[in-house]
Amino acid sequence: MHHSGNELINPFKALELAGLKPGDFVADLGCGALGHFVFPAAQIVGGDGRVYAVDLDKAVLKAVERKASFEQFWNIVPVWSDIEVMHAARIHDESLDLTIVANNLYLAQNRAGLVSEAFRLTKPGGRILVIEWRACDTVLGPAPEQRLEADRAKEIFYHPDLALIQEFEPGDCHYGLLYERHLRSVPDVLHLNQIHMEDV
Repeated sequence: MHHSGNELINPFKALELAGLKPGDFVADLGCGALGHFVFPAAQIVGGDGRVYAVDLDKAVLKAVERKASFEQFWNIVPVWSDIEVMHAARIHDESLDLTIVANNLYLAQNRAGLVSEAFRLTKPGGRILVIEWRACDTVLGPAPEQRLEADRAKEIFYHPDLALIQEFEPGDCHYGLLYERHLRSVPDVLHLNQIHMEDV
């Protein structure tokens, strides 16, 4: 039986730390059949919020859809997409308060594409929650050589318009990185300043 390792993480604590609140829009990129973050997020954001469960495996999405229907979470939206391809997910640009990338960065073949897609989806002022395996002895999880050190994950997730605002331990065998997208990029600021100067 395959274990994602998400069961070693308390999703409510991680989502609370990430600042998720009622009415928020959130996506879990590579959500998995158990929807370990999807269902707690749906509970937190409530009826005015929305949770996009994004995965490439249609069987995974069917499992999430069945559970959502059974538990009457009408704010969960399954999205079939390759999370490593920018613009693949049918979700509006800059529409999410929180984008989750949990235990998927080490698996990604196109890590730059995954980062770009997470950035595209996150609104200015929104956050990206990255959770990955630490290098520790575990029965579950990927082989030690597959795991990414936190410093390597930071290098992969570097973007001039992303600020790393917190590092934390969501579980004994994982590390977490919480990013916030800047409200306005430097070029935008320069452009606004130029317009202001022309008006003076």
